[in-house]
Amino acid sequence: VQLQASGGGLAQAGGSLRLSCAASGRSFSSYALGWFRQAPGKEREFVAAINWSGGRTYYADSVKGRFTISRDNAKNTVFLQMNSLKPEDTAVYSCAAVMTFSSDTVYREGREYNYWGQGTQVTVSS
Repeated sequence: VQLQASGGGLAQAGGSLRLSCAASGRSFSSYALGWFRQAPGKEREFVAAINWSGGRTYYADSVKGRFTISRDNAKNTVFLQMNSLKPEDTAVYSCAAVMTFSSDTVYREGREYNYWGQGTQVTVSS
């Protein structure tokens, strides 16, 4: 599967952005998906994950209550709605996918993912 992220940009603190990640290839609904981010000079960190059906999600504590991950299997797309943005959310955001045979599993470690999209820059000004 190939992944293409979009939707990044510049936002003010307290604002919102919605990231999209479109997938090409077959069996999109067989993949668990995740979003990660990497700020300059920092290691990549987990942001959010969703299982194959969209019924189970998991968030990093730093974004819980502000970000929402969702997916549309009919459109082969995963979304990350980001609200109440903070300057510390500034980073390059990447989507990732892993084929799974477990319907309930969400994956929180980058090493568990097989496929990565290119990143999209999110910059939040104070």
